[in-house]
Amino acid sequence: MTDQNTPPPPPARQTDRWLEPGATNVQIIYILYLVGFVIGITTLIGIVLAYMNRGKAGGWIETHYTWAIRTFWIALLGGFVSILLMFVFIGFLLAIAVAIWVIVRCIVGLQAVSRGEPIRNPESWML
Repeated sequence: MTDQNTPPPPPARQTDRWLEPGATNVQIIYILYLVGFVIGITTLIGIVLAYMNRGKAGGWIETHYTWAIRTFWIALLGGFVSILLMFVFIGFLLAIAVAIWVIVRCIVGLQAVSRGEPIRNPESWML
């Protein structure tokens, strides 16, 4: 016997497409990295998304997650070294070089994901 006054159960919650592993999620990660130059916290959100979805997408998207994660950690290392070297004034040049390096890697990643291509060598420190 069912009660006529009982409301129907709520529909299953669908997650947003950008949270699920895939091309859209990778694009969001790259964009969060770029916005991180203005609003620093977005970079941390990007790395969390990359770690959450790595290993779930499979195929060519996995190369982008590896590329994004390595971009974050190498940039963090470069930023730390540049801060240490600012005492001898060469750190300012290194900080600019690291920023350009991150921007170029994000643009390369965005272009590759928009074409549906993997990153050729995601383990690389270079481009």
